Amino acid sequence: MKAPSLLLLLFLCCGLNPLRAETTPIRIVVLGDSLTAGYGLPQQAAFPAQLEIALQGRGHKVKVFNAGVSGDTSFGGLSRLDWALTDQPDLVIIELGANDALRGLQPIQTRQNLDTILHRLKQKNIRAVLAGMKAPRNLGEAYYNSFDSIYPELAQQHQVPLYPFFLDGVAGIPELNQPDGIHPTMIGVNVIVDKMLPLLEEVLEEIAPEKNKGKNKGKK
Repeated sequence: MKAPSLLLLLFLCCGLNPLRAETTPIRIVVLGDSLTAGYGLPQQAAFPAQLEIALQGRGHKVKVFNAGVSGDTSFGGLSRLDWALTDQPDLVIIELGANDALRGLQPIQTRQNLDTILHRLKQKNIRAVLAGMKAPRNLGEAYYNSFDSIYPELAQQHQVPLYPFFLDGVAGIPELNQPDGIHPTMIGVNVIVDKMLPLLEEVLEEIAPEKNKGKNKGKK
């Protein structure tokens, strides 16, 4: 019988699974605007960086890329989708639309842009999570009802997980926002990450077996 290799003995002594150790990180791209770009914050405090730390701390092997651009609309996100996908993500978190509403753009335009993003990700077999946004109430009931409904309707249409409101637990709370009352502080970002973790962990548990299914094929 062939003696086990030194590396295998090391794995066994340390209680590690050698196949698990060889898994490659799940690559996550956060396609968003200033809310994810980290406006007014150091990069290590931005949503993608805090999300990576939180997921790794919970045992997930991930790499999170920041594809947020301050001031971006849903059309801007669509326009640079190909650039964002150069990081070869397994999952794209879509956080777009806040600037569309702030500029009073027609909800049908936002819907079309997000629909196209989701369609193109599906074509490329890339998982997506859609983060919802809410329009300012001073734009009128007809507008905000039309805008707010974009996200649950598209999530159902494309069968993707929906996080209903990206700023849940943070919007309207002064101590969790910067002086402009719009962009979250570092603590505010941490609240968002904590609230999104359960949904994102569910998605990662689905992606991990698919990503490494072929990697260990044929190994004994």
